[in-house]
Amino acid sequence: MKNLLFLVTASIALTACNQGNQKSSSVAMPLYDSTYAPAAFADAARADKIKGSFAIIDSLYRKYAVENHLPGISFGLVVDGQLVYKNSYGYTDVEKKIPATTSSLFRIASMSKSFTCMALLKLRDEGKLNLDDPAYLYIPELKTLKYPTADAPVITIRHLMSHSAGFPEDNPWGDRQLADTDKDLLDFIGKQISFSNPPGIAYEYSNLGFALQGKIITKVAGMRYQDYIRQNILEPLGMKTTTYEFGDVVPEKLAHGYRWLNEKWNEETLLHDTRDGSWGAMGSMISSIDEFAAYMALHLSAWPPNNSKETGPIKRSSVREMQHPWRWNGFISDYKFPDGRTCAVTSAYCYGLGWMVDCDGKKYIAHSGGLPGFGSQWRIMPDYGIGVVAFANRTYAPMGAINLRILDTLVKIAALQPRQLAPSKFLEQRKNELVNLLPAWTNAEQSGLFAENFFPDNPIDSLKKQATALYEKAGKIIAVKELKPENQLRGKFVLEGEKTDIEVYFTLSPENPPLIQEYHMKELPKTLLNQETPK
Repeated sequence: MKNLLFLVTASIALTACNQGNQKSSSVAMPLYDSTYAPAAFADAARADKIKGSFAIIDSLYRKYAVENHLPGISFGLVVDGQLVYKNSYGYTDVEKKIPATTSSLFRIASMSKSFTCMALLKLRDEGKLNLDDPAYLYIPELKTLKYPTADAPVITIRHLMSHSAGFPEDNPWGDRQLADTDKDLLDFIGKQISFSNPPGIAYEYSNLGFALQGKIITKVAGMRYQDYIRQNILEPLGMKTTTYEFGDVVPEKLAHGYRWLNEKWNEETLLHDTRDGSWGAMGSMISSIDEFAAYMALHLSAWPPNNSKETGPIKRSSVREMQHPWRWNGFISDYKFPDGRTCAVTSAYCYGLGWMVDCDGKKYIAHSGGLPGFGSQWRIMPDYGIGVVAFANRTYAPMGAINLRILDTLVKIAALQPRQLAPSKFLEQRKNELVNLLPAWTNAEQSGLFAENFFPDNPIDSLKKQATALYEKAGKIIAVKELKPENQLRGKFVLEGEKTDIEVYFTLSPENPPLIQEYHMKELPKTLLNQETPK
């Protein structure tokens, strides 16, 4: 499967962490705090601002299709779980001049991988496997593998899901294995697998690893992995025409694939997904914008964590686990965004998904796909509640670049901000109590507001001296600004003074009730815009 996912291909080791792997058929539901207030969008005009960007989004995709010789393109914008804008250009069948639509079915190639990982997490949640189980428990032929080193760990399911099994990068060799049967796969293993690294030490994109996952799903579920995914993920999401084999698609809905060569489109031979094979788990899925939007909505619905009823085919916590950066794979200090600005990015692989964070702290979850005749990508920004998806029927069409540009443009022109977390009741309470103590710290040691470490770490005389000096420098305190939380137990606020401002930062302990364990106070000079014009 052509790997169009990442900007970075560096293979740098990072040991994947363990998370939620209890093999049990019954897991107790956790107790929870019903007063928890999840982060929310503060801009009431957000939806209208996004709507105002549709014409620009449309023009950018149209221009990109022409410049990159895409026979057909179909795309969609998902906001807060809804497909709010969609469009298509060109043809799914050049010879017959069949127009592309958002219900046209394109092969989405490696975008299939996250469905494979989601199926494994669902089986894990059902107590039928552990992610740290040796893969040979489900594929016995793997037990006779010869590893590169004597101290190599055995390959686990988690290794396979995060591209860290030690197999070599296998593009485009993997593209041509879609029609292989499970017998072909097992015979291949029996001849030994060539390793590029010992397992567990480095990221390297492996379609073979995902074929093995398909075989594991089939073994554990007791049915073909395609059927398990269809019944347990696709159908609950309403993805009724999404499939794995192009022979199942109504001909007028099927996008034909093309290669741009010698200044013309040359039709590619469509690759079959065998009925008796696991390789399709790495890249055979065929879907439409209309249906794939439901899958994107599922991923966006996992954020922010909240107390609402579970309605998806898999737990929201497991969706968030899919999006966690399990295997770091690169850093680019001088990456240039579509608008030309330089902004460093770092990237990692999750479970069938890619993770990227830029120099401004914006997080992107994405995966691309490419096969002979096709190129695709979806990219979401969970903190902003937005995402885009685009399919094209040209060999390895690089849709990641345009999707990044679309999101980058949308955030700018709509002036979007991430969700804001409201202060917890304890954080707000401790803030008010702390303000009442400042600057004299009168009876602070007897107040019962501070954790046992606080005064040994912060002598009371030093606290009084610093606070008094800052208050004198600030002059009269005009206002106590709103608390800006970093999480439920940590935040900061500003004391607005006549002459200068004071920033107060504090964190609470894990006790119940939580107490102040750390505190810092510093001058926050007023900006020129806030100062009075000199006379």
